[in-house]
Amino acid sequence: MKTQPTSLRVRLPAFLFVTEVTFVALYAAFVTYDEHTDARFQTNQTNPMQNAVYKDYPFFADIQVMIFLGFGCLLAFFRLYGFGGMVFNFLTATFAIQWAILVQGYFQFNHDGKIHLGVINLINAEFACAVVLISFGAVLGKTSPLQLLIMALLEVPVFAVTEWVVLKYLKINDAGGSILIHLFACYFGLGVTFVLYRPRLNEGHAKENTSYQSDILSVMGTLFLWVFWPSFNSALTLKGDDQHRAILHTFIGLSASTLTAFALSAMLNKNGKLTMADVQNVTLAGGVTVGASVDMMISPAAAYVLGMMGGTACMLGYKYLSPFLAQRFRIQDQCGIHNLHGLTGLISCTAGICAILMADEEVYGPSLYEIFTHRAPVEGDPKLHELQMLIPDLQPGLGRTAREQALFQVAAVFSTIGLSALGGVLTGFALRLPYFASPCDDCCFDDEPFFEVPPDYDSPLKLSDTVAIEDSAA
Repeated sequence: MKTQPTSLRVRLPAFLFVTEVTFVALYAAFVTYDEHTDARFQTNQTNPMQNAVYKDYPFFADIQVMIFLGFGCLLAFFRLYGFGGMVFNFLTATFAIQWAILVQGYFQFNHDGKIHLGVINLINAEFACAVVLISFGAVLGKTSPLQLLIMALLEVPVFAVTEWVVLKYLKINDAGGSILIHLFACYFGLGVTFVLYRPRLNEGHAKENTSYQSDILSVMGTLFLWVFWPSFNSALTLKGDDQHRAILHTFIGLSASTLTAFALSAMLNKNGKLTMADVQNVTLAGGVTVGASVDMMISPAAAYVLGMMGGTACMLGYKYLSPFLAQRFRIQDQCGIHNLHGLTGLISCTAGICAILMADEEVYGPSLYEIFTHRAPVEGDPKLHELQMLIPDLQPGLGRTAREQALFQVAAVFSTIGLSALGGVLTGFALRLPYFASPCDDCCFDDEPFFEVPPDYDSPLKLSDTVAIEDSAA
């Protein structure tokens, strides 16, 4: 019988109860309502449509589906680790969102010593949660629930600080989160799995496989993510034409990566058959590759090309790069997050930089300075007054040129990768502490050490073993 150390019976509840009490105290001391939520700022004469909930809640609801259903089902592809993939996703996501509201609130929504809470905070917190769940994919099946919670506890502050530094000091454009979500999550997760390297797993693991049912469940997760990804990419863009373009570009990019995934899956398979892992992951690559330029005037054709490039890079990464990293660099990337989020994120950032270099008033008109706010003229510049006659709400910018803005984008890419990888390595060393009840090698990719499982939970494996024995006897 495979059992998890009995200490987890005490340590997991103790950690959760202590953090809950701490969260209650912090929420009571520092969290209040924002102006769209506080009854003191609302009257019966207030137009309900002016409340942020009507603009932001539909996007929040869509991202909720991605976080809890999309990621949950997608991570349930191991046939003996379905409970772990879905339920630990549920647990980690809920914890990460609660924690991110506080940590991000301190940096972004802090006024007069209070965190002002509204739907927009929840959207930002769910982006931080997405970062944690992407990183979770690198160590899927190899960590205890307590390790995952500690990972979220440490990753959210590192992410919030990186986000604050990049946005406040480098002042970049990253509407779809290619830099601050996908690249950060990828290299943080790779840093963790590098430290948690298990040599025996490179030799193959008896439970590191899928079943017919688990693959179907995982594809359902892919479909949830695919359908709602336009909301993810457009949630924090400017309302109006920017958001409209973001939705269109995301859909086109996803469509292109999907067709590319099916074509390459059949072409690269010796038998000419489709591989479910390709359908589950490569089809989503286009949503990442359009992210950095998703709200820009890149043209629908460019969005399509980016989707094809993302699908190709992701497919080749799964087939050739992931085994190489595991064998040569001690990076056991369980879900291939480097392919779906790292390689595609780099393509996206490159495309975003090119789009910034080519952006000018001839293409964008005066709205150039709304999309690229840091290129707006500085206070006192006569041109700023001219632009404000056309756009009354336009704020003074930094007067950056296209080239200067592109260089800051490059600096943000390298800064994010460096900070995330360092944070991941340090987090990995913390997770190696025996107190956090890491599962043994034989217990990896198995629900039984952590859950009350039904008697037939491993019946597909037993059936396979029986067939193998009968064939060998024949």
